[in-house]
Amino acid sequence: MQQERRAPAVAGTFYPADPQVLERTVRDHLAGAWRSGGRPKAIIAPHAGYVYSGPVAATAYATLEACDPPVERVVLLGPSHRRFVEGLAAPSVAFFTTPLGDVAIDREAIEGILALPQVQVLDEAHVLEHSLEVHLPFLQVVLGDFSLVPFSVGRASPQEVAEVLDRLWGGPETLVVISSDLSHYLDYERARRLDGDTTRAIEALDPEGLHEEGACGRVPIRGLLHTARRRGLRCRTVDVRNSGDTRGGRDRVVGYGSYLFGEPETDSDAREARPAGEAGEPPLRDRLVLDIARRTLDQAVRTRKPLIIDPLVFPPELREWRAPFVTLKKGGALRGCIGDTDASRPLAVAIADVTFRAALADPRFSPVTEEELPEIELHVSVLTPLEPMAVDGEEALLAALRPGVDGLVLRDGASKATFLPSVWETLPEPREFLRQLKRKAGWLPDHWSPTVRAFRYQAESLG
Repeated sequence: MQQERRAPAVAGTFYPADPQVLERTVRDHLAGAWRSGGRPKAIIAPHAGYVYSGPVAATAYATLEACDPPVERVVLLGPSHRRFVEGLAAPSVAFFTTPLGDVAIDREAIEGILALPQVQVLDEAHVLEHSLEVHLPFLQVVLGDFSLVPFSVGRASPQEVAEVLDRLWGGPETLVVISSDLSHYLDYERARRLDGDTTRAIEALDPEGLHEEGACGRVPIRGLLHTARRRGLRCRTVDVRNSGDTRGGRDRVVGYGSYLFGEPETDSDAREARPAGEAGEPPLRDRLVLDIARRTLDQAVRTRKPLIIDPLVFPPELREWRAPFVTLKKGGALRGCIGDTDASRPLAVAIADVTFRAALADPRFSPVTEEELPEIELHVSVLTPLEPMAVDGEEALLAALRPGVDGLVLRDGASKATFLPSVWETLPEPREFLRQLKRKAGWLPDHWSPTVRAFRYQAESLG
């Protein structure tokens, strides 16, 4: 053994060198990440500097907090950036070190895998390599004590990588982590399109679907996809963004993605992993809805730029065409409210757009300021499809309305207005509810005509 420890190479550049600052940085990223239900067997996460990819990596690592049974061993594979490697290179050292302390190398596992012709010991592939190192502080914070089986991956086939993974697969005590960024140095829109193609290939467990320029860690990713397909695993995308979303300009960006691999969920598994209401966390869709809205609000207020959403990276529930409203309140008073009544685009896209407009473009209010952000309460209402109400007059409409349940849209020619079901809390009497809605539409209180059309809907309120 040439040395006892592999010293950190990118502490102070890719992540903070001060232990206290580093731990606080990691915990801040984890605190801001949405939680995806279910325990993964394997993850793909990015390896750039924390200011760029940390928020995306955290969405994968947040799922590992408080694992039961605990993860005891991590098999970590990343691309070799500094040294050409034939196959997979393991280190000879006993520890990988970060500012947070030592991580023990599972020497027994490495010695057992060296019988494979594609595996070698090559310390030169590890000394300056960042693709593995940047994951260790996240793993140290979320897992505590664990052993590591690290490989710097060069030229290898998916089958050769998969053979190594199969030998080390283990049970719930073993986690597989693949380190990879996505597209590199394209403009923002081209990067989003390419990262979308890469994400679809990963979700489909299709090793051949990865473009050469789609991911720097495509070699270990292809090996994981080969293994995941054969073992019947399912991939869930939890976050795909790029440096133009997290920090930096949009003329040359780097893409980042977090993906989870596990057994397909049964209905009971899903209920256990994603409990609703006071008994546990809200369902994944609800958490994603609120996270999109909150991230949009923060970015809109701080940068005056909209959050660009690619619906293809979200679960099917966020790709459905649904109509949302976003309501902002401050100290219990309305501070902005914008929404759609017609479902004309994917829910994820619509939420980002109406949140941006509620914060900055509600004509009744001045734009929300950065100083106000900590005081803003955010509520999202997801509407059911509009239901035409076959009523022949105002009295029939009043008789058909269900206070506390129905939202109402009134249209007459080019003018229209809506009240969400939550408005019943302040206008509980149907006639006054209708009168105020007419006023909102710019009509006189007694206005009615044969051309008036009424539609009702219900709304699921989140926030």
